[in-house]
Amino acid sequence: MDGADHNGLLVDDVSMVFTLPGGGSVHALSNVSLSLGSGELLSVLGPSGCGKTTLLNIVAGFLAPTQGAVFLNGQQVKGPASERGMVFQQGALFEWLDVRRNISFGPRMMGKPRKQWKEKVDHLLEIVGLVDFGDKPVYQLSGGMQQRVALARCLANDPDVILMDEPLGALDALTREKMQGLVLKLWKETGKTIVLITHSVEEALFLGERLIVMAPRPGRIHREYRLPFAERGLTESPREIKASPDFIEKREEILSMIWEMEEEIMGGAAT
Repeated sequence: MDGADHNGLLVDDVSMVFTLPGGGSVHALSNVSLSLGSGELLSVLGPSGCGKTTLLNIVAGFLAPTQGAVFLNGQQVKGPASERGMVFQQGALFEWLDVRRNISFGPRMMGKPRKQWKEKVDHLLEIVGLVDFGDKPVYQLSGGMQQRVALARCLANDPDVILMDEPLGALDALTREKMQGLVLKLWKETGKTIVLITHSVEEALFLGERLIVMAPRPGRIHREYRLPFAERGLTESPREIKASPDFIEKREEILSMIWEMEEEIMGGAAT
């Protein structure tokens, strides 16, 4: 596939081998190929050690693959850049700054006019439900609110692709479900391409318009699904969707798949 002609995100035959300090190596990813159109929402699942975060870091430009390449809108990824925004499990915010200054950090560093970034920040505060908290220091906010700030800060840079590494993993169950709804809302309202890594099968099913299950040793794509639940989540109750027979059937199928992989890993470790 010619990456220069591809509009959207293209992972083209990517492999990653880490050389260990004491000799030997770890084959983290093997021949991973993936094509995402503009505005698609992909969730990535798999057992520990299957290379999910390594793949995300290569797409972000934090790591250079040992084979293959990543392209975004025809341009090869050769390092971090503003068109690829990252949201981490812990918000990586500036805790001594208030919410508004955290969100506006990117545009301010790029030298954007105050009027321009102020309007954008006001709009984002409204979208993520933090209009009354703009002047609050980040350390005074709950974990869920801090992740809202992290999402808004990422969107303030207007990236083409938002990369999320376990963004809701540290939240309690109720806050996590509310934040899942916010991710869907942001996806629909902004039209951004989103790649989300999670350890939660339920979350991956609910948020992933597309979902890939990765297998370990070496990390590779094992199975891909196209799912209706993200689109339904824009108008239906998440509780009703997650209790529906088709959702439960898919959840059990994927859980069994990952459980079998984990068993193989444990079996291999014991021999």
